[in-house]
Amino acid sequence: MTTESLPPARHRARRIAALLLGLASLAAGLPLVAAETPRERIRLDQGWRFHRGDPPGVDGRLDYDVRPQVQASADGKDADSRPDEAVRVRADRPVLKPWILPTANRFIRDPAQRHARPAARPDVGNIPFLRADYDDSAWQQVTLPHDWAIAGPFLAEGPYGGMGRLPSWGVGWYRRQLDIPADQRGRRIFLDLDGAMSYATVWLNGQLVGGWPYGYNSWRVDLTPHVAFGGDNTLAIRLDNPPESARWYPGGGLYRDVWLLSTAPVHVAQWGTTVTTPRVSAESAEVHLRVEVDNTTNDLVRVAVESEFYALDADGTHGAEPVARIAPIGFQIVPGGSSAATSGTRIAHPRLWGPPPSQQPHRYVAVTTVRQEGKVVDRYETRFGIRQVEWDPDRGVVVNGEHIVLKGVNQHHDLGALGAAFNVRAARRQLEILRAMGANAIRLAHNPPDPQLLELADAMGFLVVDEIFDSWEKKKTPLDFHLVFPEWHEADLRAMLRRDRNHPSVILWSVGNEVGEQYDGEDGAAIGRRLVRIVREEDPTRPATASMNWAKADMPFPAAFDVVNLNYQGEGIRQEPEFEGTERIRTPPSYPAFRAAFPDKVVFGSETASALSTRGTYLFPVTAALSAPVRVRNGGGDSQRRLVSAYELHAVDFGSSADKVFATLDRHPYVAGEFVWNGFDYLGEPTPYYESRSSYSGIIDLAGFPKDRYWLYQSRWRPELPMVHVLPHWNWPGREGQVTPVHVFTSGDEAELFVNGVSQGRKKKGAYEYRLRWDEVVYQPGTLRVQAWRDGKPWASATVETTGAPARLALEADRARIGNDGRDLSFVTLRVVDASGRPVPDADTRVRFQVEGTAELVATDNGDPRDLVPFPSAERNAFSGMALAIVRGLPGHEGPARVRVEADGLEGATLELRVEQGADAH
Repeated sequence: MTTESLPPARHRARRIAALLLGLASLAAGLPLVAAETPRERIRLDQGWRFHRGDPPGVDGRLDYDVRPQVQASADGKDADSRPDEAVRVRADRPVLKPWILPTANRFIRDPAQRHARPAARPDVGNIPFLRADYDDSAWQQVTLPHDWAIAGPFLAEGPYGGMGRLPSWGVGWYRRQLDIPADQRGRRIFLDLDGAMSYATVWLNGQLVGGWPYGYNSWRVDLTPHVAFGGDNTLAIRLDNPPESARWYPGGGLYRDVWLLSTAPVHVAQWGTTVTTPRVSAESAEVHLRVEVDNTTNDLVRVAVESEFYALDADGTHGAEPVARIAPIGFQIVPGGSSAATSGTRIAHPRLWGPPPSQQPHRYVAVTTVRQEGKVVDRYETRFGIRQVEWDPDRGVVVNGEHIVLKGVNQHHDLGALGAAFNVRAARRQLEILRAMGANAIRLAHNPPDPQLLELADAMGFLVVDEIFDSWEKKKTPLDFHLVFPEWHEADLRAMLRRDRNHPSVILWSVGNEVGEQYDGEDGAAIGRRLVRIVREEDPTRPATASMNWAKADMPFPAAFDVVNLNYQGEGIRQEPEFEGTERIRTPPSYPAFRAAFPDKVVFGSETASALSTRGTYLFPVTAALSAPVRVRNGGGDSQRRLVSAYELHAVDFGSSADKVFATLDRHPYVAGEFVWNGFDYLGEPTPYYESRSSYSGIIDLAGFPKDRYWLYQSRWRPELPMVHVLPHWNWPGREGQVTPVHVFTSGDEAELFVNGVSQGRKKKGAYEYRLRWDEVVYQPGTLRVQAWRDGKPWASATVETTGAPARLALEADRARIGNDGRDLSFVTLRVVDASGRPVPDADTRVRFQVEGTAELVATDNGDPRDLVPFPSAERNAFSGMALAIVRGLPGHEGPARVRVEADGLEGATLELRVEQGADAH
């Protein structure tokens, strides 16, 4: 056992991780009541009022800092700053930065670098939104999580494609009342925010408590000095989301959960436990637990800390009896300071955490009890998994002795039509769809996720690359994180590491994505080494990396990191003849060069492919190339209609098709695997057509409907699954007699194609071939049938038919029972079908949804990146024959609900759902 003491810090937010269930009373607008457990953690989701914009006369007094003045370029992809204007404005008015910076103090290692809060209050004038007597009854009533921009309307005109054509920038205010009774006096009252977009400032009873600029991190402020115990308290949170601050849709608002936490003055610190398992075998696991305890009193205190360890069931419930214990450890804590104790135990015959299907994601929980003078003052839960992860330069990632090929995707943080507002059910649906494809890993692009996403990854067994920054000191957009990187990078990085380091799903920390410092030689590498040093101080058990799209093997930058992450360089960038002689960046296939330069490091593709397509739309001619850029002349794109061919042979100029990536990986077996750009389409960055709302690069579209590429990955990532997929659809009026190529994705090794019963030949996959192509098929209405074989035996078959005209609508829910917590969802798929019930793949019918009974319609979508109909609309065109309705159970209600859909000239459909207590996403 060892103990560590930290000096007291007067100007810092106390750190408390709260993993026990809290009371729901305050969330419903009722007062905080006396606790039966030592800590209470209450989700503040109800009772909020929201308003866009500042009141008149603010005149910049509430700004975190002065920003450069920006002017958007014509295409919206870049802008210029005018620093001379910024300097002039800075001299004219005060800013809140000196009062906000102390919120970071707990995450700044060197006490000399911590920030002293000014003694005087900030001069903000008389801001009515901060007053308790301000009447906010006309403000919008909202429930958290809340994304203020997702309802639209979309901005059809202007350079807004990069940020999703949704107005996420600007100022927003949230207010609510907190009734904290007198019997809470003497306790510590904290506000925990899982994420707030962005430049948040928190005010209680008119006093500035603290804030945090970075919109993706989780953080805490201590409300205690400003609480009126025994009365009403006015909580106000101001957000100031800059324009030109992101390369994708960031969302806006309190888009993750906000919590109220009440603890004793002596308590486990925020994210104050660390579990490691340095030695693991089938017989036993050595488990180390470090517990940091805060003392917010003015007295020297002595505490005793003990822990019990329980196995968790698949649904996260505790086992009946502990599987191990750590006896009480006593130590002292100075007034206003913190101390930590590290001890260990052994768990016999541990159930290991690992990725399915060959392993299972078993989990444990450590329940830590803190006693002061024999009285229990805190109890804290830490979930973790027991596993060994090795990084082998010849094989890649080895989990519990098994080589695991990384079959990963990159994921942005939005949830399609739900926007940035996090929802567990929607995130689980995404992971389930990815798991069915065969994915076993996700890279979080390019920011810390909602903590609940990591809990899902833990429970489902996904491997995670946890990433913190998209930019360092050099900008990608004029008002992005580079403005605060010098003062905030340490606090932001340490906060993420402490929050996430007990998640068994996290196997690698990424401190940067394609940062501009790649170009800066030793200076850029020095920043990388500084960030890696912080990672090792907080978590020496996992490696650190940064993803590179430009830095070469002989440069200082890659040497700064433990793992080599390459974005697109592995396959080569712009190697096609048409890019010869241009000024565009061209990079030869680079895996061998990095392997030679770093033979002791694991190498993998942190972004691969960036292939493009729109679901169900096929363009002609079909390129004979394995991989091609999107051009009108090669059948890749239609710039007038903003469509990209779904033959899945085209990619962004710097990227590659899936087929090309597979071949490169197979030629370089030491590469640990890949993270495809990307799993789901996301809002913003709509390459190649910036007039659209969302990306074209997902394997799955924004509505959650798989594109054809989904089955290409499934054929590779799930080789044991008998499957065959045929494209294109076979509804081509007007193409009779014309060549219409047919391609087949299968986990078999050969297949035969029949058109109206006539064989088009039997083909076998050759070396480095991943699809079977019949490029000379002439279209005639009727039936395509494919029979696949494996090792000479029948393996799988599939049929595609020419359908009749649209005749009726069909509905299918992914879940017929919805919980009544106001958060649970059902995703209802609409298909336009013909008289025989066959989906019509080219239907674009206008449909109208209606939800009755105990549920409500939240949003609709169709996966069309061009569709600028606001997501809450009940009317929408089908796209490639499909549309989506997202349905939520009404809070507190139970009983039947009905989803109806109708369209002019077609037979409508009705779907019965049921809202029930406890019918949740798990």
